[in-house]
Amino acid sequence: MEDQVTPEPTGTPAAPAAPAAPAVRPKRVSYRGRSVAPAASSNMDDGEVPQFEPFMLLPRGPPPLNEYLDITSVDLLKEPHDVNKQRHHTHLYSSDSLIVRRAQEFQIKIEFNRPYNPKEDKFAVEFVIGASPQYSKGTYIPVFPTEERQSIWRGQVLESVGNVVTMGITTASDCIVGKYGLYVAVITKYGIRRTTRDPTRDLYIIFNPWSPGDSVFLDDEEQRYEYVMNELGIIYHGAYEDIAERAWNYGQFEYGILDACLFIMDKADMPLTSRGDPIKISRKASAMMNSRDDEGVLVGNWSGDYMYGVAPTSWTGSAEILLDYSGSRGTPVCYAQCWVYAAVFNTLLRCLGIPSRVVTNYFSAHDNDGNLKMDIILDENGKVDRSRTRDSIWNYHCWTECYMARPDLPEGFGGWQVVDATPQETSDGMYRCGPASVTAIKHGQVCYPFDAPFVFAEVNSDVVFYRRSKEGTLQPARVNTSHVGRLVLTKAVLHEGRSDITDKYKFPEGSAEERRVLEKAEEFGCQREKVSVPEGDVAVEIPAMEVQLGDDFELVLEFINHSSQQRTVEIYISGSVVFYTGVHSAEVILQTPTVKLQPQQSKKEKVLVRSKDYQKKLVEQGSLHFIATGKVKETGKIITAMRLVKIHSPKLSVKVAGSPRVSEEMYVTVEFTNPFKFSLENVYVRLEGPGIMPVNSKHYSVIGPGSSITWTERFSPRRAGTTKLMASLDCTALRQVYGEIDVNIVQ
Repeated sequence: MEDQVTPEPTGTPAAPAAPAAPAVRPKRVSYRGRSVAPAASSNMDDGEVPQFEPFMLLPRGPPPLNEYLDITSVDLLKEPHDVNKQRHHTHLYSSDSLIVRRAQEFQIKIEFNRPYNPKEDKFAVEFVIGASPQYSKGTYIPVFPTEERQSIWRGQVLESVGNVVTMGITTASDCIVGKYGLYVAVITKYGIRRTTRDPTRDLYIIFNPWSPGDSVFLDDEEQRYEYVMNELGIIYHGAYEDIAERAWNYGQFEYGILDACLFIMDKADMPLTSRGDPIKISRKASAMMNSRDDEGVLVGNWSGDYMYGVAPTSWTGSAEILLDYSGSRGTPVCYAQCWVYAAVFNTLLRCLGIPSRVVTNYFSAHDNDGNLKMDIILDENGKVDRSRTRDSIWNYHCWTECYMARPDLPEGFGGWQVVDATPQETSDGMYRCGPASVTAIKHGQVCYPFDAPFVFAEVNSDVVFYRRSKEGTLQPARVNTSHVGRLVLTKAVLHEGRSDITDKYKFPEGSAEERRVLEKAEEFGCQREKVSVPEGDVAVEIPAMEVQLGDDFELVLEFINHSSQQRTVEIYISGSVVFYTGVHSAEVILQTPTVKLQPQQSKKEKVLVRSKDYQKKLVEQGSLHFIATGKVKETGKIITAMRLVKIHSPKLSVKVAGSPRVSEEMYVTVEFTNPFKFSLENVYVRLEGPGIMPVNSKHYSVIGPGSSITWTERFSPRRAGTTKLMASLDCTALRQVYGEIDVNIVQ
């Protein structure tokens, strides 16, 4: 504790004025007058536990303790094949320490210098966490072997053979999650004698989805395997009508990842006493995943310039990111976009034992003002006025869901909760989002914490086209109530298919239930502007299409005249390169044909889009957004159609060779041919596989037109099971190039 500054006595001559020192942020602050010490907020600091704690004043020299028990050894049964890691489903963690789940018994073997006599001998197993362990804070827990004396954790002797006692210990269902030190203490009449500090006896206690007493209990074995134990994920991206997917290595069991997750909580200065609550942990981690305002894990970058880091599209897994962050003692890692935030967050949650999954929302609204409305401004002729159109709709947006009880909410609002680490809007002054109950979002109960109105708007906003007059007034011209939140996807349980969970977030579009939900949301502050525009008798549609990078293609517009009279449409067809966030980058076509329609006629208008017009303007995750807007001359009605066209990148070829057995030598080969008429420069290729191969990368200065690369790496699988080898290729001219192959390793 820093001393307070003592004022100079009265009458002391004043010293000459010195230059003002620059302001320095104090590393420590005084708690004098408020509390004895600051709250413990570091899991890495070791508490000082004396080896001998006397009950009385003792004469000089050690007291005679020969008649009391002495501890010869302590066995935590921490090998992957031992009973503890098998029963606690922690055998996959690459750690030399014991890892157990709370609210479930684990065993330790204690060897004494003589047989244990329960009538005469008294001992306890003590667990401490943090620098200032206290029983009242749950950071110091003694566990006794007899029923007569118990603490907040339960202990019992399971077996006593010779000098060895096997003790069963059951932690509390709400205990602190983290790394504990373990001591064995023998009670004598002179005091307590303990084992010395030994880091090899440290153990980790994490959440337990298998225990009904734990707040993250998930009553489905298949879902527990998928959402806690599965290291391999599928992340969906692309466009609603052209869904793409990529594999991701969550790597929650990789060496050092559990320590990295605890380091993040320490970096957040999160009190240890809050680390048993998944609500508080998920909310704090939501803020710590991004570097905004707290020097968190990842730096967001949507600019297309990734010179000083790794392009978001290049990452293949979470482990490298988390290990880089913890290894640098908290230097944010460059760079991330929404799916990287969601995937790394998912790794942290699964590593700590909280069931979680990555979710993708197609046509996700970023509603800044909470009015459930995305505004597109048209001029008098129906052309999009980009200078005045500020709102954007993300082609897709990824966030994370975690599973937990919500005792802070009314019954029925537990289960899946939205937590989003992508820094979009602040929540209570920090860039974070959630946990927000998915059930509450579906039923319009957006009054409940945390950030439910923002998530509600992401899946429920309307798209409103306004016609702007010369005087500046805006008149609604067309409304699309079903464009936003069109599809919400996550990986299916135990197989690689898709799981459509849109119905978990919203009732069917246009249903009575949906209208009631919107009314309920309005009661709680989501002010939706009610815009109603009569339908015209002419419609236009743009059919879906698939386009490979480098291809010329035809954009087709289908006009339908439902009236019994001739109609003339003056149409504006605008095509732009857009970021996946929906932000306009560059225009590639603008045409203004006039289409004449006979009564009850359908007619197609085709527009050629050439690769030379769009290819050099593409940004990563190359997409073209086409908007057709126009005015029917006879009626003055506005017609609109939108279509997002995903430009498909070439694929990587990944092949394996060798004996697919644990510890046997195998080879993986990555191949790629440049299909373009220009060179690819500064190309990075990355390769990894959960449980079989760490991250490897290779740099190529130039890959010429039509040239091929072949990269072969040697590896030895560490464990048996079905997994993947996944690769990515990335350079400024070509992003989002992936390849993968399934690998089945036997023992």
